[in-house]
Amino acid sequence: MRANYKMQRLFVPDDLAAGIEFDAGQQQSHYLTHVLRLGEGAEILVFNGRDGEWSAAIATRSKRAVRLKVLASQRPQPPLPDLIYCFAPLKQGRLDYLVQKAVEMGAGILQPVITQHTQVAKPSIDRLRANVVEAAEQCGILAVPEVREAEKFERLLSGWDKERRLIFCDEDASTNNPLPALQAVPERKLALLVGPEGGFSDDERKMLRALPFVTAIPLGPRILRADTAAVAALAVMQATVGDW
Repeated sequence: MRANYKMQRLFVPDDLAAGIEFDAGQQQSHYLTHVLRLGEGAEILVFNGRDGEWSAAIATRSKRAVRLKVLASQRPQPPLPDLIYCFAPLKQGRLDYLVQKAVEMGAGILQPVITQHTQVAKPSIDRLRANVVEAAEQCGILAVPEVREAEKFERLLSGWDKERRLIFCDEDASTNNPLPALQAVPERKLALLVGPEGGFSDDERKMLRALPFVTAIPLGPRILRADTAAVAALAVMQATVGDW
C-alpha cells in the first residue's frame, strides 16, 4: 500500500493500536494547533517505527496540549532495510542534508565514523535522530533507521562482520566507472563507507584496500563534496546491487 502524502504524518514513541489514546509531545501539539490549526476531530497519520502506520484523530485540544485517539491501521510495518551507511560527520548543515538523504535512499543503520580527517569529532546523536525522524515523516517511511554512536575508524574495521561487504568511495581510484566493481560484489549484505571532506588518509586507504571484505569504488571524474558523494554513492549502489 502506497503512502498517503495528503495527510499530515507524525512520528510518536507510543504503542499504536485501534482505540488507544495518548498525548502528543509539546512541540507536536504546538505544530498541530498553532501551525496547522487543526481542531478536534481532525485526522492525521501516526507511526512509531514498530506498529505500522495508523490514522488518528484529535480527541481533545487546548492551547498547549493535544490528545490523539488511534483509529485504524493504514499500512503494515515493513522490515528495516539491510543497508548500513557509515559516514564521517560533516559540519552541521551538510550533515543534516546527508542524514536526511541517506534515510530517503534506503539506509537502515546510520553509523558515524571518526577518521583522521574528520572535522566534527562528536556529532550530536540527538540531532542525527531528529533528522532521521523528519525525513521519515516527510517521505512516508515507516521503518525508521537506527542511529548508532560514533565509532573510530580502526575500531569499526576491527569489529566488522566479515560476511557483510563494505563498499568505500575511493577518491584515488584509477578508474571513473563504479559499475564493474559493484557488479562483481557477491554478497547481499552490504554497507557503504563515505569519507570526510579531506578524504581518507593514505594509511586509512591502505588499511581498507588490504581487507578481503572491502570493495573500493570510484565516483566519476569530478571532485565531489562529501555530502554530494554520499548521495551519488548511495544512488549508484542501490541501483546496481541494492533494492531499486
